[in-house]
Amino acid sequence: MLKTFRGSCHCGAIRYEADIDLTRGTGRCNCTFCVKARAWGTYVKPEAFRLADGSQEGVAYHKHAQAPVKYHCARCGVRTHARGEADYMGGSFVCVFVATLDDASPEELLSGPIRYSDGLHDNWTQPPAQIGHL
Repeated sequence: MLKTFRGSCHCGAIRYEADIDLTRGTGRCNCTFCVKARAWGTYVKPEAFRLADGSQEGVAYHKHAQAPVKYHCARCGVRTHARGEADYMGGSFVCVFVATLDDASPEELLSGPIRYSDGLHDNWTQPPAQIGHL
């Protein structure tokens, strides 16, 4: 079920709203960034993600052309979202890091499947052999 969630970094400098259907699922990846950051995200179209008035986008980090641009707060360091584009994702997308959703219950976060991607081997549409550490 589509719901508008509010989210933020720890200090509140980055605040946003996102229209998300958590029953459609979330994702975890084994790429070097996601493993180190313990990233857990859900994906929406760019028009479903809105920074709050007075909020900043955050500090951008982009390692290589295939990777989405990830944003974190310059003050508290929390990663809130990423922006990218990929054919297998249907074009442009925003990845919302679900740990930054302020009003999502544990039940909502777990209401859909968790999909795993083998980003370590650039095999984004397939799960890796091991997922327990993700």
